Amino acid sequence: MKKLALAAFLLLSAPALAAPAKYTYDPAHTQIMFSVSHLGFSFSHGMFTKFSGGFTFDPVAPEASAADMTIDVASIDMNSKEWENHLRSKDFFNVEKFPTMTFKTTRVEKTGEKTANVTGDFTLLGVTKPVTLSVTFNGAGQHPMNKNMVAGFSAAGKIKRSDFGMTYALPNVGDEVNLMIQVEGVRQDFANDKR
Repeated sequence: MKKLALAAFLLLSAPALAAPAKYTYDPAHTQIMFSVSHLGFSFSHGMFTKFSGGFTFDPVAPEASAADMTIDVASIDMNSKEWENHLRSKDFFNVEKFPTMTFKTTRVEKTGEKTANVTGDFTLLGVTKPVTLSVTFNGAGQHPMNKNMVAGFSAAGKIKRSDFGMTYALPNVGDEVNLMIQVEGVRQDFANDKR
């Protein structure tokens, strides 16, 4: 009887778990990081700590998945208040005029069992250009403590800041910016209030 009940439960729940689902970013376990050459001597690393958005993940048809993210540019963290303030100024991000930057998926191309190229419209300083990220699906399942359903991805890519009109300090501060993103999302139809 127990085996029959378990089989019935799996049959009923499998379609729901395999269907496309919406996730919101878990701020404690999502990181938007970058690195850029400094004078050719080192690569300086930074991150943005405030953001919003989420993604739709379809495990059966990954090409139908999509993501969007809005980043609060003033939340930049370089482990240096002086440098952070300079980056917020008109020389770089000009946060008073452009307080956010955004990414919204336009195409997902599967490249392997757990990998895909995700292309989207990236807007920085009021300029929108396509950016492609190399994305790896890390896994999905139930969080062992709060019982939420979660999914996680790693992404990497590059942009040229001059493409968006950010030309200050070139070439001393590098033009090519390396992007490193870790995403963990909470599935909304399975979410609960525990964190």
